[in-house]
Amino acid sequence: MEQPIYFYNKQGEKIAGTLHLPKRPAGCGVVFGHCFTCSRHTRIIRQACKELAEKDVLALRFDFSGNGQSEGEFSASNYSKQITEMQTAAAVIAEKGARWIGLAGHSMGAVIAVLTAARTRTVKAVCALAGRLSGLNATHFFSKKQLKELEDTGRVSFNSRGRSLQLSTQFFADAKQYDLPETVKSLQTPLLVVHGDADEIIPVQDAYLAKTLNPEYTELVVIPGADHMFSAEMHRTQTSKLLVKWFKEHLHEPL
Repeated sequence: MEQPIYFYNKQGEKIAGTLHLPKRPAGCGVVFGHCFTCSRHTRIIRQACKELAEKDVLALRFDFSGNGQSEGEFSASNYSKQITEMQTAAAVIAEKGARWIGLAGHSMGAVIAVLTAARTRTVKAVCALAGRLSGLNATHFFSKKQLKELEDTGRVSFNSRGRSLQLSTQFFADAKQYDLPETVKSLQTPLLVVHGDADEIIPVQDAYLAKTLNPEYTELVVIPGADHMFSAEMHRTQTSKLLVKWFKEHLHEPL
């Protein structure tokens, strides 16, 4: 069963989410974060959360502030803010009875999940779908003209998914404080990395790098033919099932 839920981030902004409630709660829960400029309604996230609940795992997908139905300005987004929002979401499912908690995310949400897991002792497992785990090169997708705008005005404008958006220098300054390869290397929480070998946004080499950086704790699965959004139904189904199976194996621990 799906249930709308709202909670507040540290800035007092209302965050919108959807709870997937299992019929037979097993005391396990997973929080799912979405990609850059996306929302909690991304198809791969919806399907994974639905199947988690069908296997007795409480699942919460939510919109980061400034996205979807959550309050806040997109221009005020940064990695640090989203990490604290995911930590708050984890606390929410703990209040709902989840004694063991996992994190998951798609694309930028995958990066946030990994960074959050490294900073949250209660997290038992983390899954990164199509994540750029090689580092936070936050300016890579802007043109020279846009970078000049950022340099001259302290802000950069762009369009994404039908929205006219802006980011400021604070977003890029915040990104520089996080060493993602070092985070992956030192992570002592089980990490599942899932990536399509036809990903047109983030090269599959990023996934192989994560496995190389931390072979002891990282399990890597490459989905043949899958693109960045896992657009094909067969790829979403394959990814969702392996994610659910992996979380079930890692979240069920002796009482």
